[in-house]
Amino acid sequence: MEASKLEHFKQLLLAELRRHAQNVSDDQAAALDAAGEEAKESADLSMKDVTQEISLKLGDQESQMVADIDQALLRIEEGSYGMCARCGRPVEERRLEAMPTARYDAECQALIEEAKGMNARPML
Repeated sequence: MEASKLEHFKQLLLAELRRHAQNVSDDQAAALDAAGEEAKESADLSMKDVTQEISLKLGDQESQMVADIDQALLRIEEGSYGMCARCGRPVEERRLEAMPTARYDAECQALIEEAKGMNARPML
């Protein structure tokens, strides 16, 4: 991939990293605030538990996105960004524009998702 395109994707990833890192901080702060307040009624306590759990799960999703972005930035540094981790073919640029953290080309991603779907079905 050309250096100018790599720089473009690096800037996209850095912008996403800043956004997701801020979201993680905000979600964790909200969860801690919810946990620190006292509930006056048992219904309030249940609602706070649900709210806290949702906030923490959202924080986990944001944390995973930050990790994915870090990995993509590392691949840029290593020179493997834009190459499918499964087959070694180039990942389409339009796919990288839509999802700069993509590790697989569309064909390999479809195969991976299909295999996961088949493994998720109950066997009788």
